[in-house]
Amino acid sequence: MWRDVSKGQLFQGDVFEGLAAWTGDKAQCIVADPPYFQVQTKEEWDNLWPDEEAYLDWTAQWVKAASQHLAPDGILYIFGQPGKREHVWLKVCAHLVDTLAFHDLIVWDRAVGYNERRDSFTPQFEMILALRHPEANKVFFDKDAVRIPYDEKTIQTYLRDNRYKDKEAREKHLRRGKYATNILRVPSLKGSSKEKIGHPTQKPISLIDQLIRSSSKPGDLVLDPFLGSGTTSVVCERTDRRWIGIESSGDYVQMTEERLATLFP
Repeated sequence: MWRDVSKGQLFQGDVFEGLAAWTGDKAQCIVADPPYFQVQTKEEWDNLWPDEEAYLDWTAQWVKAASQHLAPDGILYIFGQPGKREHVWLKVCAHLVDTLAFHDLIVWDRAVGYNERRDSFTPQFEMILALRHPEANKVFFDKDAVRIPYDEKTIQTYLRDNRYKDKEAREKHLRRGKYATNILRVPSLKGSSKEKIGHPTQKPISLIDQLIRSSSKPGDLVLDPFLGSGTTSVVCERTDRRWIGIESSGDYVQMTEERLATLFP
């Protein structure tokens, strides 16, 4: 059963049960950080499938179910990780473009590598597959919402460029910042981070914020089918979006509730 949590709604239970139980508005944006399949070897939730084929079938099913709740011009973001132990992500991408239409493939540059390996380069990035409805001619995307500010020194350097005759218009443009690319450089959360609250795959607020602000407007609904530590709900609360989240773990539900309570004590 869905229940109110702060300004959003949360379902504790299986992702398919939650998606089937939701009868409200369509989500303008879906942000999904599902299990990666046998990457978190010590976590039961990442080792529920006997083989890759079972995991791929489960993935295709939940994406299809989630897409029923996606607005016609919405974007569905799915996190994944390529690597020696995570090669199934490449198959996930290939499978899902048969379920929805490919829109983009975003690189999350974690800024710091992890699990250094002797026989390959140190992994430093994850990926975010962006999908849309096949029939969508265009999707809602606000590039201005995620501009990256120039520092003052850079602005003054550009203003000295004599090719631009209208200095006032040029400065106005520069102060709006540059457009973000599909390589998002956001440092991953380390154990010492004040933001870290105990979830092993917790994503940074800044990263989720860029996905949500670019792909929805204030007042829009955002869906997270694997809510985890509640980062999506935190971003939505801060940016005036409505949110719905599904999470099977009672511990993580409690984690989200406690986290939101610190925002609005």
